[in-house]
Amino acid sequence: MEIRQTDIAGLMVLVPQPFFDDRGFFTRTFDADIFDSYLGTAGISASFIQDSQSRSVQGTIRGMHGRSGGGEAKLIRCANGAVHDVVVDIRPDSPTFGRQVSIRLDDTDFRHLYVPRGFLHGFQALTPTADVCYRIDRPHDPSEDLAVAFDDPDLAIAWPMTPTVVSARDRAAGSWRDMVSQLDRPDT
Repeated sequence: MEIRQTDIAGLMVLVPQPFFDDRGFFTRTFDADIFDSYLGTAGISASFIQDSQSRSVQGTIRGMHGRSGGGEAKLIRCANGAVHDVVVDIRPDSPTFGRQVSIRLDDTDFRHLYVPRGFLHGFQALTPTADVCYRIDRPHDPSEDLAVAFDDPDLAIAWPMTPTVVSARDRAAGSWRDMVSQLDRPDT
């Protein structure tokens, strides 16, 4: 497994090395030793306490979601199909605050995205169905949920397709400006 750092500190892409033969393929989807060694902290991978999976139909957008308080770290992969995955840095003291990264996650190259605490996350399903798997480091607490509209003009996320399905919760999400005004930022 190869780990690549992105332009945003802490945000990493994990690239498994699949083995293909006439039966199909085999790939290790996670290796704690490699992950912990890369981060330089033994046992950090053991902090994942919840695995979740979602299935979405083509064109569906889920997001942009985050957590207040301590936030949550996630390891995200697409086990079936393909998604356009987007994260936005909302760490108040980060030099990349407000910057977004998008990456295609799919069942062809098996890349994963490690998202540290302090990010909004969302995706759009690009294939007839897309299964997204998450490893999360904290129990869910609905009182800490954050959401910013997927079509917020200040974020200006370039979704690759016209949205077909968006939940009522995501359609009612607040604006980027409102969320920023609620954060305790050193430069505001």
